[in-house]
Amino acid sequence: MSFTPEYFNTLAKARRSVFPDQLDTTRKVPDEIIHQIIENATWAPNHGQAEPWQFTVFTGNGLKKLASFQSELYKEDAGTEFNEGKYIKLQNQPLKASHIISIGMKRTVTKRIPEIEDIEAVACAVQNIYLSVTAYGLGGYWTTGGITYIDKAKKFFGLGEQDKLLGFFYIGYIATPSPVAKRAPVKEKVNWVN
Repeated sequence: MSFTPEYFNTLAKARRSVFPDQLDTTRKVPDEIIHQIIENATWAPNHGQAEPWQFTVFTGNGLKKLASFQSELYKEDAGTEFNEGKYIKLQNQPLKASHIISIGMKRTVTKRIPEIEDIEAVACAVQNIYLSVTAYGLGGYWTTGGITYIDKAKKFFGLGEQDKLLGFFYIGYIATPSPVAKRAPVKEKVNWVN
């Protein structure tokens, strides 16, 4: 196989977050593409080949199940902090995507691998998702909002007590592109030691 650095450089710089309101709600991404995107995710680096990721894919009626679950869990958990607008948003946002992938971290059986390294491996897998979505000309968005950090949510996504829910990745066709991104000059973020 032959890869060009120029192609990868372009791909990396083209990656954008495309938010749910920017997605085309009239088109569904073929499941085969989503399967390939997830397979690409599983080729992320991970300590001890632990492969600590756990993904659940929601599409079709599954999006309604996710919307109902997360909005009702939020309502139950919010108590006096309940916000009607947030509740409605949790009911409606998932229905704007073609697919949503829940991002879970399954804790490795052996505790010799620090938890942070499992989390970092899952983050690398998510970057593979982002780059794959970009290569397919799709839009995607990793959110850690909503019910991500509510412990009671984990069971719904097949996660145990030691595992972590790390958010949700929305995928769909792009209706409204994201603006061109800006980055600080690399030289401001790097120190060279010779």
